[in-house]
Amino acid sequence: MFCEVTDIVIQWKKITRGIPKGKRYADDRAPTADEIHRIIEYPDRRIKPIVYTMASSGIRVGAWDHLKWNHILPIIRDGRLIAAKINVYASDDDEYITFITPEAYSSLESWMKYRNACGEQITKDSWVMRDLWNAAKLPNKEEKGKINQPIKLQSVGIRRLVERTLWAQGIRTELEPGKRRHEFQTDHGFRKWYKTQCEIAGMKPINIEKLMGHSVGISDSYYRATESELLDDYLKAVPALTIGAEHGLQNQIKKIEEETRNNNANIKSQLYDKEQTIAILTDGNRSSIDAIAALSDQVMKLTAEIEMLKIGKNLL
Repeated sequence: MFCEVTDIVIQWKKITRGIPKGKRYADDRAPTADEIHRIIEYPDRRIKPIVYTMASSGIRVGAWDHLKWNHILPIIRDGRLIAAKINVYASDDDEYITFITPEAYSSLESWMKYRNACGEQITKDSWVMRDLWNAAKLPNKEEKGKINQPIKLQSVGIRRLVERTLWAQGIRTELEPGKRRHEFQTDHGFRKWYKTQCEIAGMKPINIEKLMGHSVGISDSYYRATESELLDDYLKAVPALTIGAEHGLQNQIKKIEEETRNNNANIKSQLYDKEQTIAILTDGNRSSIDAIAALSDQVMKLTAEIEMLKIGKNLL
C-alpha cells in the first residue's frame, strides 16, 4: 500500500524469479477399488449410499447439506433404470445437475425405504442423510419421537463418518515421521476417483467438468450441451463407476443372455437353411419321380405297340 501511494515501482518479476515455484496441485491420490470395497463394508447403513453417491457423481461433501429426496430423480429407459439425476445445491446460485449410477440410486432408495419401515415419515422434503436412531428395540412412547424427528446429517458429520470408517477398516493409519498428509483425502478422494474413471471411460473432458460443477471458462457462456447429451456421455462411464460385485454379476448374466439370443438366432437360421435345402431336394426328387413315371408310361405304351405289330405280322 505504501509503495502504491508513494509511486514506488517494485520489480516483482525480478524478485519472484529466484523464488521456487510451489505445486499447483495436491500430491494425494484417489482411493483404489479395493479400498472402496473395504470402506463400504463398514457396519453403518449410511456408508454405502454415501460412498456410492459420491464416487459415481463426484459431488463435494458440502452438497449433502442441501440434498433432499426430491432432488434425486431416477431415469428409466425401456423399463430399466439406467441412472438417476441429482440437482446439486438446489435453489442456490451454484446449482447444477449431475448423475449417479443405478447402483447408487438403488442403495439410496433402500436406505430411504428402511427409514420408512422403521417409522419415519418419508416425504419429498426428507433429508437424504440423517442421524442414527435406536432400531434394536420396538418403538415405544419414549423412543417414537427419535425416528420421527430426523436431524439432518451435516457435511461435517459425513466427513467424520467417512474418516471413522477409514480408521476402523485399517485403511488409514498413523502418518510416518516427516509426512504431513495421508495418501488420499477423507472425502475429496471420491471426487478424484470419479474424474479418473470418467476420463478412462472416454467421456468428453468438458462434460466431466460440467458434471462436477466446475467452471469451464469462456465455454460457460457458449457450451450448451443438453441434459440428454450429458447423460448419454455419462452412461459410457457407468460400468467403471459401479463398485459393487452385483454389477459384475448382472453384466455376466446380460452377456450370457445376449450370447444365448445370438446362438438361438444362429440355430434358427441354420435350421431354416436346412429346411430350405430339404425342400429343394424334395421338390427335385418329386420332379425326378414324376419324370420316371412319365417315362415308364411311355415305355409301356411303346411295348404295347410293338406287341400289336408282332401280332399283326404273324396274321399276315
